[in-house]
Amino acid sequence: MKDQPSRVLLLADVQNIYYTTRQAFGRNLDYNRLWSKVTDQKQLVRAFAYAIDRGDKKQREFQNILRAIGFEVKLKPFIQRADGTAKGDWDVGITIDALEYADAVDIVVLVSGDGDFALLAEKLRQKGKRVEIYSVTELTSLSLLNAASDYCPIDDDLLLK
Repeated sequence: MKDQPSRVLLLADVQNIYYTTRQAFGRNLDYNRLWSKVTDQKQLVRAFAYAIDRGDKKQREFQNILRAIGFEVKLKPFIQRADGTAKGDWDVGITIDALEYADAVDIVVLVSGDGDFALLAEKLRQKGKRVEIYSVTELTSLSLLNAASDYCPIDDDLLLK
C-alpha cells in the first residue's frame, strides 16, 4: 500500500509578503509558483489568503487572481486612524484558522515573516504538526525561524519576473 500524501493547510499573510518582497527585491511573490511548490506531491486541505480591502480596482483584480489559483480570500477593511496610522493585520484570524484546521492536516504552511506567529508555530509543533515558513529571509523574525520545522526562503524562483 502506498503512503498517503501529506495533508497541507496553506496560510498566506498577503500584506506581510507584499511589503517584504517589495522592500527586499522590488518585486512581488508569484503565488502560482508558491502554490505549485507547496502542493507538490501533497494533498491541499485548505488555502487561505488574508488581505486588506482598500476597495480599489487593481486590488480586486489581484484578489480574483488569488481565487482563480485556489485560495479562499479573506478580507478586512482598511482602517485609517485619525493620527494617520493604519490598522489591518490578520494575525488573530490566521492563528484561529491554523488552530481550527490543525487536526485535519500534517503540515501548516505559513507565508509570513511576522514574529507574532512564533508562538503559533510552537503550539502547532507541540500538536505534532510540521510548520513550514515561507518568507523573505532578511525580513523574517528570528523567533519565527527558530519555531518553524522547515524554512523556505522566498527568493528569485518564487518571485514574478
